[in-house]
Amino acid sequence: MTGAAFAALWWQNLLDAPGDRTETVELRVVSGDTVRVALAKLAAGGVIEHPRLLERWVRLTRPDFILRKGRYQIEAAASVREVVEQLAVGRVVLESLTIVEGSRFADFRRALENHPEVRVTLRDLEDAQVMARLDSEHHPEGRFFPDTYRFASGTSDLEILRMAYIRMQRMLDELWEQRAVDLPLANRDEALILASIVEKESALESERARVAGVFVSRLRLDMRLQSDPTVIYGIGPSYDGNIRRRDLVTDTPYNTYTRKGLPPTPIALPGESALRATLQPRVTGDLFFVATGEADGSHRFSKTYAEHRVAVQQYLKKLREARGGA
Repeated sequence: MTGAAFAALWWQNLLDAPGDRTETVELRVVSGDTVRVALAKLAAGGVIEHPRLLERWVRLTRPDFILRKGRYQIEAAASVREVVEQLAVGRVVLESLTIVEGSRFADFRRALENHPEVRVTLRDLEDAQVMARLDSEHHPEGRFFPDTYRFASGTSDLEILRMAYIRMQRMLDELWEQRAVDLPLANRDEALILASIVEKESALESERARVAGVFVSRLRLDMRLQSDPTVIYGIGPSYDGNIRRRDLVTDTPYNTYTRKGLPPTPIALPGESALRATLQPRVTGDLFFVATGEADGSHRFSKTYAEHRVAVQQYLKKLREARGGA
């Protein structure tokens, strides 16, 4: 065998021989890592040999190679060529973060700060400063779409917030174009505010359009919305889990018992269901609703205050029974 033939065989074996490891190896690529750094990490982990030689090969054969940050799981039997291909296409392990409907912006920020794979860059910034980073002058509440977000390890909190912000804008724009006629909502912002109230008032998909219909009817009649979740939002961090009568009569910009119309901002992050229900409400003539006390979280709807008082008494009776008659 000639020297050239031997070298070619050696090179092919270096690139294509299956890995002889018994377990997968994790490679973490962080911001600032180069091809040289990544290959050195792989060599230290026993995945490859001759990292400097492989670096020259990568640069010669893949001049457009872009190393993407994230966590890579390198399979035990993966050859060097397969490992380089995995890096070249950026096939990283996708992390996830779930923000549930009805969460607040503060919950979103807390979840980002506590996620081990998110690069935190906003910890010491005020909400308004965060919004400025997103080129937005809006109040942050309600402006981010609640969903499960998938991302590479090392993605910044700002990048994930930007994804959620754009998702909410697009969803709101799409559903606004499909809205029912003659809604008492002047613009998308008012729709977002009402959707956040609908989100907090009912967790039942089957009820949301009817709940929205109650609020739409009240707005048309210039009635106060009288929504407990808006009062709770106005109380702020001092809310202890109970609404007292003094809370209902203490005026704040968010107290819809003392003020007519919508509060100044959303009170939570509404999901698609609440947005759709708000813009396509089921208007039945109902002006009131109260919890039934059933485990499913359902409500009883009424057209008159007299009917509503009966429904409230039935709910209170059920509540007393559940508490052992106290």
